[in-house]
Parts: sequence; C-alpha cells; structure tokens
Amino acid sequence: MDWNSRRTTTILENALTEDRATRDATTYACIDPNQRAVGTLIAKEECILAGIGTIQRIFEVYALLDGTVVSHPEVTTHQEIFDGVRLHNGQTVAVIRHNARVLLSCERVILNVIQRMSGIATATRKYVDAIAGTRAKILDTRKTVPGLRVIDKYAVRCGGGTNHRLDLSDGVLIKNNHIALAGGAVPALDRAIRNRRGEQPIEIEVRSLEELDQVLQRGAESVLLDNMTPDQVRQAVERVQKLEHPIPLEASGGIVLENVRQYAETGVNFISVGALTHSARAVDLSLRILPA
Repeated sequence: MDWNSRRTTTILENALTEDRATRDATTYACIDPNQRAVGTLIAKEECILAGIGTIQRIFEVYALLDGTVVSHPEVTTHQEIFDGVRLHNGQTVAVIRHNARVLLSCERVILNVIQRMSGIATATRKYVDAIAGTRAKILDTRKTVPGLRVIDKYAVRCGGGTNHRLDLSDGVLIKNNHIALAGGAVPALDRAIRNRRGEQPIEIEVRSLEELDQVLQRGAESVLLDNMTPDQVRQAVERVQKLEHPIPLEASGGIVLENVRQYAETGVNFISVGALTHSARAVDLSLRILPA
C-alpha cells in the first residue's frame, strides 16, 4: 500500500482537517510546546491488523497542514507486527515517541483509521477462514464509506479477501437496473460486448437459472448469481462446467458468515460480501500516552 499516494494522502488530510487537529484547543491550553511524550498503541481484543503504515504518514500530513511543525516521530514496531497479522488482547502494536502536542492532536485520527481498517480485515478473515479448503474466494464490493474506498479495500486484502472493482471505470458489471433499462439481459449483454472499451471484462447479473441459460448462449464471460440459494448456485455451477470453456461464477446477496460455507461448497468461484466494508465493527484499540 502506498501511503504517500494522492488518494491516501487526501483521506488522511481530510480526517485531520475534519478534526481541526492543528487547532487543538485543549492540548494548546494544557501542554508545553516542547514536551515530549511516548504513546503505546495496544490491541484490546483479538483482531487482524490493518493500517499500521498510516501512523507515520498521519504525522507527516499533520506537519504539512500545520506549516510550523517539523515532524520527526519515532514509530517502533516489533518485526512480527505487520498488516495482516493476528493480534491478541493486550498486545503492543506500536510505540510512538514524538512531540506531546502533536501526538495528542493526532491521537483520534490514528485510532479511527486503524480501528476501522482492522475491523474490516478482521471481518474478512472470518469469512476467508469459514470457506478454507474450497475453491471460492471472498470478494468485497463498492459498498464502502464515501471517500474511504481505497483504504477499505486495502483492509479487505489484509484480511485475505480479494478486491472486486475499485470504481465504475474498472470493468463492466451489468446489474438489474441496467438490464431493466436496456430491455433485458440479452440486449444489455449484446450492447456491452459491442461498446466496451478495449479488453474490459464483462460480468452480468442473473436472478434465475433461466436467465443464466440465456446469457450463456449469448457468450457471457462472467456471471453474478444474485440472491440464489446454495442449491441454485450448485445447479448453475454444474451447467457452466459443461461448457467447452467454463466461465467464472460469483454468488452474491443474502450471504452471511453462517451460510457462506454452504455457498463455497457449491464450487462457485467467488462470493461477494458487502458487509465486509459497509457493516464491519471497529476493533478495540487504545493509545496510552505518557511523558517521555
């Protein structure tokens, strides 16, 4: 993950600006400008870590916003601490030595970002573990918090999941509303094949086995099976496997941790789960700050 990229820098800059971190009234009133402090980031529950690289970058962005602060934090982590690792309750994640005012002013942004990202990674790992031993892969969706997609999707990768489209330009996915406006699945697919840009992949959503048969006959390259039961998904897999050139199948809709294994055992290639990013619970982390 490139924490210096324009997208990630914008996310962190917006977070610090939203919190008015460079105008921290309480810290300004209480803390000597030259005081040094040490902060210890601690996991308060078992979880999958994501976003450890944001700590250094948050201080750098803070310095750019402030204009007067030279950012020289010392961020120390154990060699076994990295994104994707499983943390245990009480485990030290990182030790930060920095100017006390800057550390206090950035505290909430550091926690908000890493707690959310680690929550997504933790939720993703549960789904990945639940389907272990099958051919299926867990996909994310575009159901992300506006403005946070790039870090949300990175967190999914930290949990062992696979990213679907990053945005609307990243491939063709013909869904129910497209089909309704185009006059049906077949007309929508025919038009997409004619009009796609270059070699963009085309995936089309179907809601029944009958629709699946129709789009297979028209040369579908990838199919999303929407809100089908595990038995229907199994039948779809069997039909596709009979093709001379089998195509990827994705199951989506109504899939939760309790039934994801049933879907994976149908032989489907991908299972998309919107809850990974739209409903993940932030994990419990704390940042304890003391005089250096």
